[in-house]
Amino acid sequence: MHVRDVMTTPVFAVGQADSLKVVDEMMQWKHVRHVPVVDQAGHLVGLITHRDLLRACVSSLAEIPQREQDELLRGIPAREIMHKEVLTCSPEDNARDAGRMMLERKIGCLPVVENGKLTGILTEADFVRAFLEILE
Repeated sequence: MHVRDVMTTPVFAVGQADSLKVVDEMMQWKHVRHVPVVDQAGHLVGLITHRDLLRACVSSLAEIPQREQDELLRGIPAREIMHKEVLTCSPEDNARDAGRMMLERKIGCLPVVENGKLTGILTEADFVRAFLEILE
């Protein structure tokens, strides 16, 4: 089984200048925890996780109104918190090897890159879905 057989596509991504508010809205709208960051040509330049976004947000304990928190997020571009060194895989890679890498490195996803461009994303949920299909 190859990565292309398990990965999620299309993948939703943001640009480096997009605000963290856009990232937050995309995560909520698409129910995802990982958002790749791409340049104008569609090349992967970074990755933002839900945990990264939470770290960038003001704690609810600060008792700052949601509107003010949203304004703060609108002022921070994705490039400010994205991981720039991101492990990736290819659609032709062995899915077992990719899963093993995710497990060993304790990462929740691998962006899938082909010819330099982001083509999909491989997540823990993709492996659960594939496992359930095998059991059916």
